[in-house]
Amino acid sequence: MKKLLFFLVVLATMMTEVHPVMGCTSVIVSGRVTKDGRPMIFKHRDSGKQHNMMLVVQGQRYRYLALVNANDTKPVNVWGGHNEAGFGIVNTAAYNLNGNGGDTDGDGILMRKALELCATLEDFECLLDTVKKPCDVNSNFAVLDAKGGCAYYEMGNYKYVKFDVNDPTIAPDGYLMRTNFGTTGNHKLDQGVERYQAITDFMAEACKAGNLEHDYLVTHISRYLKHGVTKNDMYDHMPESEKNTKYFSFHDYITRYNSASVILVQGVRPDESPLNTVSWTIMGWPLSTVAMPLTLLPSGKLPALVTDDGTGHSRLCEMGLQLKSRVFSLKKGNNTKYYGNLAPLINKQGTGMLQQILPIEEDVMRRGEAAITAWRTEKDAQAVEAYYDWVDTYLTEQYKSRFGVE
Repeated sequence: MKKLLFFLVVLATMMTEVHPVMGCTSVIVSGRVTKDGRPMIFKHRDSGKQHNMMLVVQGQRYRYLALVNANDTKPVNVWGGHNEAGFGIVNTAAYNLNGNGGDTDGDGILMRKALELCATLEDFECLLDTVKKPCDVNSNFAVLDAKGGCAYYEMGNYKYVKFDVNDPTIAPDGYLMRTNFGTTGNHKLDQGVERYQAITDFMAEACKAGNLEHDYLVTHISRYLKHGVTKNDMYDHMPESEKNTKYFSFHDYITRYNSASVILVQGVRPDESPLNTVSWTIMGWPLSTVAMPLTLLPSGKLPALVTDDGTGHSRLCEMGLQLKSRVFSLKKGNNTKYYGNLAPLINKQGTGMLQQILPIEEDVMRRGEAAITAWRTEKDAQAVEAYYDWVDTYLTEQYKSRFGVE
């Protein structure tokens, strides 16, 4: 009966409008290796849809917090988020799971339905079992729930394979990673191999240093500027000052021209309320915007800068894109999107936009941690709402005074 219910709901509500995924880098971490016992799923999003935002949406069964493309205000596709039952999901496209079929159209739709309907990993598996086949997906879905469950599901048009990060025989160090291929797919069709090597290097270093924590991962993975294959590090090529133009190839780094946003869903311990689940986000190009925590409040409030500003866009994302254009300033030549000017981004004088953004982000994250602690311990929604108001004012002032952007 339960499978039949899922099947009927999915058939009745799945739609055909889509926006294809172009990349992405993901990590999942078991609560057995984090200091606070909470699991995490992380996604660095690459997409042709550069304008992203966050929404609070009332789904068929659950209310949820969603990462969506701009203008998708009644979302058809969701690219990451969590719901009030403590269920969270993100994905990376896996281009080798359906033979030579290439990209598919249903990944974002399936994630929307999962956030609307699912509370547990078992619910998600029921959804995958009952969705009509071929289901038009090719993704590594990263999923967590309020019972401590955390796993990848490599899902193609007809079948899926589960990889449980809580199983030490599958994840001996307590974490797993994915880019744009499935480990069970046709490896002649693998994509994202260079980024997979980069995230492998990053996570090995983070694990060794004891940094498998939400605040470190959300603020550092997308700022890892070393190439996975060549080991070429952008920091080794910093120009002297912002005036010393120096173009550098961003091709196949974790952060590239088409990087659009970041989301890390931090789950809860089994003894906690599912409402303690938090999505830590970077809305926009990750080298020009900041990380902050977002949670589902009774009021549905979010910082005005990260949600629909009335035009279907996030203002913070727009400001970040204005700064990004200063890096990717080439107008002529082949593949100009591969080449960015390092001088306005990072330089030896420390005046680059990323170098100025990091201390701003430290303030946002520090105050955010305090607000989330008040929410988790006392259900103090006013503390979180006051934090959201402060974020809006502080970031608006900082981007205007430091960068002339508003």
